[in-house]
Amino acid sequence: MKYRSVNGFRHDNQERIGVLLTNLGTPDEPTPAALKRYLKEFLWDPRVVEVPRPLWWLILNGIILNTRPKRSAAAYKEVWTEQGSPLLLHTQAQAQALRDRFAQLDGRIQVEFAMRYGNPSISDVIGKMQADGVRRLIVLPLYPQYSAATSGSTFDALAHDFSRRRWLPDLRFISHYHDYPPYIEAMAEAIEAHWSQHGRAEKLLFSYHGVPKRYLLSGDPYYCECMKTSRLLAERLKLESSDYITTFQSRFGREEWLKPYTDETLKSLPDHGVKSVQVFCPGFAADCLETIEEIGVENRDYFVAAGGDRYEYIPALNSRTAHIDALEQLVHTQISDWLALPEVDTGARLRLAQEQGADL
Repeated sequence: MKYRSVNGFRHDNQERIGVLLTNLGTPDEPTPAALKRYLKEFLWDPRVVEVPRPLWWLILNGIILNTRPKRSAAAYKEVWTEQGSPLLLHTQAQAQALRDRFAQLDGRIQVEFAMRYGNPSISDVIGKMQADGVRRLIVLPLYPQYSAATSGSTFDALAHDFSRRRWLPDLRFISHYHDYPPYIEAMAEAIEAHWSQHGRAEKLLFSYHGVPKRYLLSGDPYYCECMKTSRLLAERLKLESSDYITTFQSRFGREEWLKPYTDETLKSLPDHGVKSVQVFCPGFAADCLETIEEIGVENRDYFVAAGGDRYEYIPALNSRTAHIDALEQLVHTQISDWLALPEVDTGARLRLAQEQGADL
């Protein structure tokens, strides 16, 4: 007989160690209806938009969700593949690569991935992992630089989900890895590989996703961590301060965001004699709409229209071997003590449950 509870938990399950990768999310398909569902979930998060809820509800539902989904759907269609959105595919590949690595290390380790917004949802994946016997869980949001709007929001989603579950796992949460040496090395190797094939441009831009400036003034460390990542990466690449620029992209709304802005910087460089530029995005673990379309197409057009001659986007780390190496090492340092613990006697636990008349 198999003993399973109404929520899928089995008392005779082997206890497992779970590794959960998360990223921002993606719509289910590149249509206005799917984008409206996705944007409603994303933009209603108070961590993402820190505006009083009654006012923001009116703006979001009265204006944004009636105008933006159609434009966003058109942009997503430009990057969509036969298998789905690039972010989903790259995150799947990253999880599979780590799954293969950890399977060789210890059969108790289970690697999954989830999205903060959209599917697969954090709640659904955690439910699956707990049903599979995960009793120790480490969560790695694929945001190298911490922000309340990204890593903080992911923790909120975890906390909300766990508030509805009876048995909580031992939990570890990696909130950032902006200065982790293997991560810096993985980025440097990717840039050097691009240089080896295409040569160097006059300027290298490190473009990060922007956030409103007031988040920084309120104590969010994101800006400082971005600047440290740029500094460490430049040092590893042996760049002079005049060789690179740190900029911020993807601003939304009318208020001031972190500066300098990527698009305005690219528009101004040709007037300062810079005719060739390469752009890399150290804050994106995987290529997505913001890198493929915004950086790869939209900002290229800005630079060329302003008089630039050569523009190259250096792809995100995605599933490069050095990137998977870095993620594997990052997780392993956090779970090495878990791996040293003896396995639980699940048979004894099952017998105790049966003695209590558990009909599972």
